[in-house]
Amino acid sequence: MLGRIVEDVSSGSDSDYSNSWISWFLSSKGNEYFCEVDEDYILDRFNLTGLNNEVSNYGQALDLITDNLDDDIQDELRGALDVQARLLYGLIHARWIVTARGLAKMLEKYKRVEFGRCPRVLCQSQPLLPVGLSDTPYEKSVKLYCGRCEDVYSPKSSRHGSIDGAYFGTSFPHLFFMVYPSLLPPKVGPVEIPPARLHESEANKRNRRTREEPEVSESVGEPGSTAAAAIKADRYRPRVYGFQVHEIAKLQRWQEAVRDRQG
Repeated sequence: MLGRIVEDVSSGSDSDYSNSWISWFLSSKGNEYFCEVDEDYILDRFNLTGLNNEVSNYGQALDLITDNLDDDIQDELRGALDVQARLLYGLIHARWIVTARGLAKMLEKYKRVEFGRCPRVLCQSQPLLPVGLSDTPYEKSVKLYCGRCEDVYSPKSSRHGSIDGAYFGTSFPHLFFMVYPSLLPPKVGPVEIPPARLHESEANKRNRRTREEPEVSESVGEPGSTAAAAIKADRYRPRVYGFQVHEIAKLQRWQEAVRDRQG
């Protein structure tokens, strides 16, 4: 899927860049998730530390992004540079959106619900934020994170689904809610079960389990069992620079302990 990017960007003509490369890039179909990175941020080489090891023809790709590329360059090379320029801009974008100015720009897109809404019914159309499952390019496509259910979803559009997740990074939505805590959706905290309820009747236990989670059948260990699959299913773990977010980690440990007891 990520390979479609190469095909989409290689067809640009000189007229496409009449304003600027960044304007052309942002106006291209499928790039609606991106925000504009300030030029002074791109021109500060400190902000680009290490990216020369990630991008081929780094110098020329940077010149293309900043509209300083020689006009006499051959069309064949320009097509290859477009691919590298998109990679470079995406990696710069991942760094930019966790700065104060970058977060402010993404806030405006979030308020306009440009990233869509959570498809989960109980999340009541909670707006989503883009997130990467890896900070390494060409590994995972972008996903959409819901701050209410704390899960991730694939974009509805195949164009958006082909965007590299590294262009947004694994930390962005969690830093976003740390900077703007008033936007964090309310969550239902863990309910501590009083000790007296441990002696309730088996019928009451079954009724309560039905309300809270699907009842675990006797065939839980059999291949194809829905309950067995749920117990083994992966779950998204919000992280900031590799470290799991404290309160969410605490809640997930409680949820997993309850699930293990019921399994």
